[in-house]
Amino acid sequence: MMPVVDDGNGMPHPLPETLVELIAKQFRALSEPMRIRLLDHLRDGEATVSVLQEVLGASQQNVSKHLGTLYEAGLVSREKRGTTVVYAVGDPTVFQLCALVCGSLRRQLSERTVVLRDR
Repeated sequence: MMPVVDDGNGMPHPLPETLVELIAKQFRALSEPMRIRLLDHLRDGEATVSVLQEVLGASQQNVSKHLGTLYEAGLVSREKRGTTVVYAVGDPTVFQLCALVCGSLRRQLSERTVVLRDR
């Protein structure tokens, strides 16, 4: 058995299997474009399914299904107010992850542009 070492960022290395599964669950929750759109809209503030449905041009069933996945992953929160359920961002650190991915995409695009330009 390999010793567990802190990588300097608070992450054990090698990752315990339980943690690997939890990380994969978070990434699966973000693997659907509609879920990213929902999170992006909720950055502006809380919203109901009907508001999200209208803004995103999706069915109530589709929006509810994706919000359920995000809720299970802890990425959104929900609060019942009378007969209405209001959703909000449950873990704002998800936007730090999105910023990291966007930065990586920009770098990759820039590198590819340079390679194509030099051909």
